[in-house]
Amino acid sequence: MHKRNLAFSIRRLRHSELPAGTVALARFLIGKVVVHDLPAGRISGRIVETEAYPPGDPAGHHFRGPTPRIRSMYLAPGHAYIFFNYGAHFMLNVVSEPAGTAAAILIRALEPLDGIELMRRNRKTTGLLDLTSGPGRLAAAFQIGRRHDGLDLCAPGALWLGAMKHPAGPIGKSVRIGITRAADQLLRFYERGNPFVSGPRRLLLPASTRAKRASEDT
Repeated sequence: MHKRNLAFSIRRLRHSELPAGTVALARFLIGKVVVHDLPAGRISGRIVETEAYPPGDPAGHHFRGPTPRIRSMYLAPGHAYIFFNYGAHFMLNVVSEPAGTAAAILIRALEPLDGIELMRRNRKTTGLLDLTSGPGRLAAAFQIGRRHDGLDLCAPGALWLGAMKHPAGPIGKSVRIGITRAADQLLRFYERGNPFVSGPRRLLLPASTRAKRASEDT
């Protein structure tokens, strides 16, 4: 049987601890923990990178209104929204607004804690930095799939959000990765200096936005 690493004392997050608002929750989740208790053992990792997709965001799946594919985005904060990206891999999101208002936070990268050998088996790789650096990679490492869509991540269950005493380091922010709409919004948050962050530590704004802001400063 896989042994749990007792060095990582993790408690389940409560709904009452989640701050109101998508952007505030995206920052809050840095340093928190994703846990998946599998038959083979526990897998866990610290969240080190998130992206916020608030209400009305042109880059969000919810921008054009409700569809069956995104109905879990309309649940209460703390629920999981799982989507299948480009027919290739799943991505874990945390719903972030009151029930009835669609918005979510993409979990972009984790720092592995428990179950590293299980993650390596699931990802079929031995490289530690490759295990959970990126939303598709972390979902594969944690065996997160469509069956988890709509789960309450703050309720008893195998897949959940937790907290530990280890504090998050300084938090940086930048534009989001791989989008074309609302590309100038600083809605990506990450733990500065953490090697498991998936994207560049600092992303430049689009040239048109830089020029506009420069003209405003003169």
